[in-house]
Amino acid sequence: MKIKKKRSSQQASGDMTPMIDMTFQLIAFFMVLINFSEVEQDQNINLPLSELAKPPETSYEKPITLQMTKKETVLFGGDEISIEQTATALLREAQIIQADGKTKLKDVTVVIRADKDARTGKVQELIEVAQDAQFETFALRGQQADESTLGGK
Repeated sequence: MKIKKKRSSQQASGDMTPMIDMTFQLIAFFMVLINFSEVEQDQNINLPLSELAKPPETSYEKPITLQMTKKETVLFGGDEISIEQTATALLREAQIIQADGKTKLKDVTVVIRADKDARTGKVQELIEVAQDAQFETFALRGQQADESTLGGK
């Protein structure tokens, strides 16, 4: 008598649930982590109100963001530095951009976010420091006001 062995017709398959779960967790993580409209913005900077302040229509291709605190120090690259140190940092940035050869300094926009309590003269000094480093294009940030800030009616 011949004995036949039963062959299993089931195939082994992997459970995809953990992989799908991890994928959704990564997507959620990056959605929370990255906020494209508020990149390089420090919440300690209180922008001045202006009815003329409007968000840019398009994002800048090559921005360099300088943030002036109410103590009139500058937040740049994660460090709080003086205006004099900003001059050195901007010269170094300009040298790196020029050495790269792909971007020209005239294509770089220096975005200045100054606290409303910072003196205007210090903001102008910061612009002059950037101009000394051969940067040509600037954007000043303000917070959009609901009421008139121009003084006239």
